[in-house]
Amino acid sequence: MHASLLWQFGSILPWLDLFGIAVFATTGALAATRRAQTFVTAAFFALITGVGGGSVRDLLIGAPVFWVHDPFVAAVCLAVAVLVWMTPQAWWRGAALDWLDAAGLAAYAVFGAAKALAFGVPPVPAALMGVITACVGGIIRDVLAGEPSILMRPELYVTAAALAAGCHVALVSAGIPAFAAAAIAATAGFGLRAVAIHWKLALPSYRGRR
Repeated sequence: MHASLLWQFGSILPWLDLFGIAVFATTGALAATRRAQTFVTAAFFALITGVGGGSVRDLLIGAPVFWVHDPFVAAVCLAVAVLVWMTPQAWWRGAALDWLDAAGLAAYAVFGAAKALAFGVPPVPAALMGVITACVGGIIRDVLAGEPSILMRPELYVTAAALAAGCHVALVSAGIPAFAAAAIAATAGFGLRAVAIHWKLALPSYRGRR
């Protein structure tokens, strides 16, 4: 992990990172098990969903791909796949996973933007790196599962990631300490996603010219 990120956020960051990866990996494994796929497919979906966004981000900013050099990330994704595979499907129904996903989305968007800034990426591309970190894994999952991509849905999902990442970059650029900026930005992103889940809010779709 980049040294400046550890300096800014402290030892809690790796644990928050693993939490976000585990949440996204869970959604990937569930996408496979709900279609009665094999464990190998569930494990692949868990891994690609958990690390997909961060891998694309690292390739774009010129950083070592994080999970290749970490002894825990791939193991966490595979452990999540085992957990989903071995437990009743009824355990994973309801809104609980949506709320966990909302928390992971906001935290991961902030983390991605912070890592991009730490590698010297300018503010606007850094914010976009946060969105990529939070969303690309889910996009890959949906494409492989044959579902409409989250990019093609009007629900406030990518928008929440953009709010979290953009807020963090803006606050850091304004001189706010990184830890405080991250907390504020993640709260804002989670709040927007929570409102969208509760009230089923969505962006207006394009209707063409009259």
